[in-house]
Amino acid sequence: MMYFDIRGNNFNGQIPAFIAQWKDIEELYLMGNNFEWPVSHGVFQSLKNLTILQLADITGSPRDFPIVNNQSLTHLTLRNCSLGGPIPEFIWQSQSLKYLDLSFNNLVGELPTFASDNLKYIYLRGNMLNNSSLGWFTNISNSSVDISENKFPSLPLPDKSITKNWNLFSCCSNITDMPIEAWGQQDYHCDNKKLKYDHLYINCGGGVASINGTEYEADNETLGGSNFFLSPNKNWGYSSMGSFSESYPGPWSSSPSQSKYLSYKTCDLNMSDAILYSTVRIAPISLKYYGFCLKNGHYIVKLHFAEIVWNQKRGHNQTKLSSTLKRIFNVKIQGKQVKTNFNIVEQANGVDKSITQEFKVHVDNSRLEIHLYWAGKGSTGYRFPQYGPLISGISVHRVKYKLPPLVIAGIVASALLILALALLSLWKLGCFRKKGLHDEELKGMELLSGSFFNARQIKAATQNFSPAMRLGEGGFGAVYKGVLLNGTAIAVKQLSSKSRQGIREFVNEVGTISALQHPNLVKLLGCCAEDNQLLLVYEFMENNSLAHALFGSDEVRSRLNWPTRVQICLGIAKGLTFLHEESKLKIVHRDIKPTNILLDKDFNAKISDFGFAKLYEEEVTHVVTKIAGTTGYMAPEYAMRGHLTNKADVYSFGVVTLEIVSGKNSTSYRPNDENVYLLDLAYVLQQKGNLVELVDPSLGSDYSSEQANTILELAMWCTNLSPSLRPPMSEVVKTLEGKSKIVGASPSAPYSMDDSAMAEEMAGFSQSAEFGSTSQEGTSNANSSSQAVSKEVEKSDTFF
Repeated sequence: MMYFDIRGNNFNGQIPAFIAQWKDIEELYLMGNNFEWPVSHGVFQSLKNLTILQLADITGSPRDFPIVNNQSLTHLTLRNCSLGGPIPEFIWQSQSLKYLDLSFNNLVGELPTFASDNLKYIYLRGNMLNNSSLGWFTNISNSSVDISENKFPSLPLPDKSITKNWNLFSCCSNITDMPIEAWGQQDYHCDNKKLKYDHLYINCGGGVASINGTEYEADNETLGGSNFFLSPNKNWGYSSMGSFSESYPGPWSSSPSQSKYLSYKTCDLNMSDAILYSTVRIAPISLKYYGFCLKNGHYIVKLHFAEIVWNQKRGHNQTKLSSTLKRIFNVKIQGKQVKTNFNIVEQANGVDKSITQEFKVHVDNSRLEIHLYWAGKGSTGYRFPQYGPLISGISVHRVKYKLPPLVIAGIVASALLILALALLSLWKLGCFRKKGLHDEELKGMELLSGSFFNARQIKAATQNFSPAMRLGEGGFGAVYKGVLLNGTAIAVKQLSSKSRQGIREFVNEVGTISALQHPNLVKLLGCCAEDNQLLLVYEFMENNSLAHALFGSDEVRSRLNWPTRVQICLGIAKGLTFLHEESKLKIVHRDIKPTNILLDKDFNAKISDFGFAKLYEEEVTHVVTKIAGTTGYMAPEYAMRGHLTNKADVYSFGVVTLEIVSGKNSTSYRPNDENVYLLDLAYVLQQKGNLVELVDPSLGSDYSSEQANTILELAMWCTNLSPSLRPPMSEVVKTLEGKSKIVGASPSAPYSMDDSAMAEEMAGFSQSAEFGSTSQEGTSNANSSSQAVSKEVEKSDTFF
């Protein structure tokens, strides 16, 4: 037998191409390293004698299956290998294959009508598989199967008993008439929406335990392997994957006499709270704990560990396991990796010693996810049959911020500072000054620092607000082009002074934009508050708005070549990065959309319209009672629950990016009944592994397909339903500049609903707002979406 085993090392770089020359190799173990896919991914296709292939955590662009019609394989692991496309048919027809792990990839398509009954372990967790037949499930009903976290609309399971050795958590979008409970629904949150908790305490692997007056819930269910367990109160659950006897095959392996997913030790534990550390839960590959009914907000998560397995006596010889053995795994919380190559013994300075790891996390959608993941490193096999992640306890409690007096004073001071900046800016820009200067005096003072405008001057510049000078209609009034006496072009935004919203937007815009200066933010030149009018004067933008360029005449659209579109995406991202991370005043714009992105003569993007902008402090939870923005661009958590963070702007950026690449309006594009909005179409194409099909056909072949795919994947990352999984804008800039790669951008569930369902969901916010206006308080009537958006594009309701 010829085999090659380099498991658990730190080799990096591309998988060596010379492996393809090992024609007689039978077993190949490469997991537990840091490899990348080579340019040519056919390294393994010529290895026809392979019986075992283990690969995991391979980085690189999603690619097709690296094995072609190999009938010798008995064990195949390609876990978290950036694979895309469908699973090859030969996998299911193979009569030799008994172990298959393709979890945590981007595989799409259907499961076949038939699978060999020799397949005893099938792990397909975390893909985008979306269909199957009754025959496939019936044929492998006695196998250990994990198809959790996929995109099946429903599953044709024969009966409820099939779920005993199966993990179906978060597998499906529709669980009607299925023999599984509500937890099979994608993005399952809480069975009781009215009952929410602010804490969670679990004694992993043990029974109910009282520690310092805190009661830890029992977690002594013996189910492991491919299973999901929901606690009796339905507040939490765990999802496990793997088989100790099969996850780590090889020449040195030996199946343990009994696969154990729980372990306990009752003596020689001298640490405090020993009852918590005397039991553990173990999983061979993946162990996820979920909190389902938590109140939204900031939490402290404590993970408790103690290595109590290693020193236990085994067998008749009563020998102790070597102290050189290592248990190594990774930890993610809310999708973010918080521990890499975590070693309990090293952290605790020995076995039978406790160690607690503490993390600050944010919970939204009432759901917490803790993921313990074995990446193939550490000791396994006959010397250490119970390998993989291990945990003793979990304690979670919500942080109730009681702001100290100094912090409260700081917040009040910040609010007063904004008000003072607004008033000072209004005064410096001449909004309160007296009329009476002659034209020659005005001409000499125009566009100087601290210059001012009066009503007579602006009327002259706009030809008394002539319809011929009108550029468009905004949410609070019209926008006009003007030419000053010195020949400088300006844009004048006319707000109604009779509207309380108009006055609020006027003051907010002046106070915000006057304090912010950046190449990708529009420049405010001045203002005027005379003759019962509120006027804002901006620099003139020669190419109008992004909406005008994308959805306007063919002549304008023809100028939006691929490099220009990339430049626009990068400009918007840089502007938002400044607002969120670089400015002294951290700002959430709240209304990012094509009509509020302006383009200068060189098509440089500048963000405008700060009437709804809000100050944002990361450590403070923001819930707003009045929703401001535009339907189709608002993040779900903001539109539905008023939960506002800078990730709301990230979501809007993702939608706008899809529009820039596709040339389609996100809210009015309706290709068929199945794909209602642009986001739906993007999601379907992502499922099929063909997202690049979304690129604007008018570009022909004049674009980089690799760059387009990266930008589209980035847009999908930005529109993830979970705010915590969306990237910060600084990371978006790095990705667009090619300095960073997309990592861990798992796809979300479908984004939009049909019109009637959306109208019902939005009913609480509808009020009298009209869909398609530039900005609106509340959320619009979705049933009028198609017609209203058409009107919006015709009017080009933005300015400059």
